[in-house]
Amino acid sequence: MAVKIRLARAGAKKRPFYRVVATDARSPRDGRFLEKLGTIDPNHEPTKVDLNMPRIDYWIGVGALPTQTMARILKQAKKSASAGA
Repeated sequence: MAVKIRLARAGAKKRPFYRVVATDARSPRDGRFLEKLGTIDPNHEPTKVDLNMPRIDYWIGVGALPTQTMARILKQAKKSASAGA
């Protein structure tokens, strides 16, 4: 089973809210998932990002591939975490 780390859209029309999930690559975008790994709320300024980095690192360690969008978000999150430390 190919596992992807990707965004699942939630929230109302014109008010997006995203869950970061680990899911089977064959599942639909907002469908079934294996584990919820965080949230992203673009309605705040700046965008509110809450990620469970130990679990994301676990999934990547066992072979899950992030989508292009998630790879960019993870890169920014790691960059900001190292700058804040």
